[in-house]
Amino acid sequence: MRTMFTFLFLLMMGTVPAWAVLGEYESSISVDQEVLQGQRREEARTGYRVHTITSANGAVVKEFVSPAGKVFGISWQAPNMPRLDQLLGANMTELEQALHGRKGRHGGPLVVETPKLVFTSGGHSRFFIGRAYVPSLVPAGVAMEVLR
Repeated sequence: MRTMFTFLFLLMMGTVPAWAVLGEYESSISVDQEVLQGQRREEARTGYRVHTITSANGAVVKEFVSPAGKVFGISWQAPNMPRLDQLLGANMTELEQALHGRKGRHGGPLVVETPKLVFTSGGHSRFFIGRAYVPSLVPAGVAMEVLR
């Protein structure tokens, strides 16, 4: 139960707005750059592209895009917990359902794995890291270790 309250607290305290939405098209990435007032770098890799946005406050968000133009994964490292509803979009419901009825746990990162969503988040004051991806959108041949 404590985990659920911690999760909800972090969700409500999120101060990093308007990330690209997991499972949607990459067109929102330019909006993210404007909102974050950060520097954006795009890198082509075998089977996918990575857009890295670095903001002045030290937040680094990586958005992983398939050849079909959809964001299949997102990772973050930031001084504030990002707004998970904006990061996950429609996948937020999947995360909430997976957490519903889950027994409390102590320490370590929050890990949720369902057929539709894989989510990991952890950290402490002024240092939050995490990643989320939609397994069905991951391009063939791309290992999940790239989501860092």
